[in-house]
Amino acid sequence: MKRPTVDDELPDFRNLGVLLHALVYAHLLLVMYTLPSLQSWRAWSTAMTEDSLWLEMTLLPSLAVLAVIAPWLSRLQYRLGIPLVCVIVLACNYLGQKLLQPFSADTHARFAPELMCLLATLAFLGVLRLRQRALSPRLSEARLSALQARIRPHFFFNSLNAVLSLIRNEPAKAEQALQDIADLFRVVMQDNRRLSRLAREVELAEHYINIETLRLGDRLRVEWHTEQMPGDAAVPPLMLQPLIENAVYYGIEPSIDPGPIQVNIFRTRNDVHIDVKNPPMPEGFVRTQRGNGMALDNIRERLLLHFDAEASLTTQATSDYYQVHIVVPYREILHDDAAAPFSRR
Repeated sequence: MKRPTVDDELPDFRNLGVLLHALVYAHLLLVMYTLPSLQSWRAWSTAMTEDSLWLEMTLLPSLAVLAVIAPWLSRLQYRLGIPLVCVIVLACNYLGQKLLQPFSADTHARFAPELMCLLATLAFLGVLRLRQRALSPRLSEARLSALQARIRPHFFFNSLNAVLSLIRNEPAKAEQALQDIADLFRVVMQDNRRLSRLAREVELAEHYINIETLRLGDRLRVEWHTEQMPGDAAVPPLMLQPLIENAVYYGIEPSIDPGPIQVNIFRTRNDVHIDVKNPPMPEGFVRTQRGNGMALDNIRERLLLHFDAEASLTTQATSDYYQVHIVVPYREILHDDAAAPFSRR
């Protein structure tokens, strides 16, 4: 079978993680360039100051321009975007040199600054490309497949048994349950590498809850707090449903008492918050499968891929509840089959 290839994409220069990587990378190169040329350690502060001024006059305007045109830039093919990024960096370097020329005692102190900027830019884009490939869902397809497969063994057959018990006495309810199962597994079987609308993820989670309610009855209660939810927010697909599945698997199934699962989704400024809270697992009860950790690791990996340092996933366990809290930057996605670029507000 042919191995799927990775689609190379330009980095999102509005992303905080990309900007931090660029700043750290550029200043490390500055140190590596400046230190070997020092005649004595007494001159290091003067040399670093002069070189830093030249660097900032190139780096900061370049990042500002790239951030402004990022929505348009992300629509370009990778092979066309790379030369454009290099042209922008070289143009900013040229303007920076012109501004610094009256204050520079020796305009030829550096050898071929344009060539240095070009090589540094290409190297930085190459590093980000390698990082993207390392984190790509296509390379982590085995982990995503394992996450999807985890839905099937302990859930699929139980769902079918629940439907079979309804066919004779409640055929309409059984038909709706089969439709929920079909909708859920249709999404699971899809190529889930594109980002999805948050409203779609909530709808998918509701299908899952409807199916589990057939089996658990009144023991399963879900409290939705989505009044302030931005339905058009972009999130990784299959993110909310596994969290609720874990809540059922660890908080509801082991207990004989009804327990609520609380789902709170809201937006604050430019961030979207997703909270899933469930009762703790009863004392003395042990699950043999490591489903919870696998699901959270997979979600963390996809958050890192799509949002870098701008997204986070934290957990909190107390004697009263277990909570997963996810924060992602708000990026609008207009329809389910859309992928980056997004229009950011």
